[in-house]
Amino acid sequence: MELSYTIFLLLLFIITGETVYATGGVKPTKLFVFGDSYSDTGNNPKSLASSWKTPYGETFPGKPAGRYSDGRVLTDFVAKFMGIKSPLPYQWRKYGGNKLQNGLNFAYGGTGVFDTGNLQPNMSTQIGFLDGLIKEKVYTKWDLDSSLALVTVSGNDYGAYTSSGGSEQGLSSFISHVVNQIGINIKRIREMGVPRVLVTSLQPIGCLPRETIFSSYQQCNVSRNAASNFHNQLLQQVVTGLNNSTKDSSFLILDLFTTFNTVLKNKGDFTGSLKFNTPLKPCCEPTSSDASCGSLDENGKKLYTVCNEPDSTFFWDSVHPSQAGWRAVYLTLRSSLNRIYT
Repeated sequence: MELSYTIFLLLLFIITGETVYATGGVKPTKLFVFGDSYSDTGNNPKSLASSWKTPYGETFPGKPAGRYSDGRVLTDFVAKFMGIKSPLPYQWRKYGGNKLQNGLNFAYGGTGVFDTGNLQPNMSTQIGFLDGLIKEKVYTKWDLDSSLALVTVSGNDYGAYTSSGGSEQGLSSFISHVVNQIGINIKRIREMGVPRVLVTSLQPIGCLPRETIFSSYQQCNVSRNAASNFHNQLLQQVVTGLNNSTKDSSFLILDLFTTFNTVLKNKGDFTGSLKFNTPLKPCCEPTSSDASCGSLDENGKKLYTVCNEPDSTFFWDSVHPSQAGWRAVYLTLRSSLNRIYT
């Protein structure tokens, strides 16, 4: 029986050219991405998003291109790990042609699991976009069988909760509400035919420059990080429950919380090629409290400064890693990514 199965896998490789792994699954050759600015590569409207303004994109591709960084973001590095080109942003799909073979990126910066007030599609709507393409036969069952999903959640729901007057007392209940919806969303992606779903844990929000600026970028906000940790504990419970119900470990957590903390603590030095001397300080800083990276005054004067070497900083702006920061995260996460092949 075991020999027959081995022969079957060999024949499948000869017929399709796809590498088949121990689970019997085909190596993923398509990446479908859902989430926010940690994974968006150009979906947000040019007229609204800072990601389309100078100095974003100055490292890669050399001009603003819709990424919330000076260069590549998490999506690009996951695609690199898979050996494919970064999937095309959903809004450019009509111009994609054969580029759709790498999958699609449905992520929109500033969005959340629920509506966050930025008028862009939330995660449920993003997943619905893929569902529509499946019904239109843009992607077949075979396409889905050889795909991987990446889901990023970087806390926009919690920012919207706070800005709309949400109380500290009600935060834990709201976190449970968010995480439960994440579980519903990733289960839906799996039921649509995507064999493996990666979902990020929440990064240490208290270590973002928008929080550490109050200590001159010297220390993280402990209470904010405790909220991130609570989110992640609930997420682990949800993912464990889903894996127990499917019995095939379809859902994997990419642990951004631990990874960010590890890189920041070591100043990136453990990677052997990166060094972040002031890891909590961003490269692109606003010059006033009401400005942000990329802001201009009414005369076109810059209301921000940019460091000389973005590669020497973990953070690009007040909330997003630089390309070098994402690379350090990717190098730390590679062992976790290897699990998609087991």
